[in-house]
Amino acid sequence: MKRPTRTRTTRRQDDLLPQYKFDYSKARPNRFASRLQRDHVLGTLDPDVSSVFETSQSVNAAPRAIMAAIPKRANRQRAKKR
Repeated sequence: MKRPTRTRTTRRQDDLLPQYKFDYSKARPNRFASRLQRDHVLGTLDPDVSSVFETSQSVNAAPRAIMAAIPKRANRQRAKKR
């Protein structure tokens, strides 16, 4: 039985190449890095979620409400020891 011959496929523009050569001489420092604080965690919201939460205060209010409903750590440790 013969092996099928491989045909050369054309590479689309959105395909990843096996290796990229970046020109780091044109790189610039991140101009937004000074705005970030080390104790903050950044994430992205999906468009449907971001339409509901318009300010950072409203985004933070939802997880804080969930955290208030979760039992404190000491209660969880006692449950694990049993």
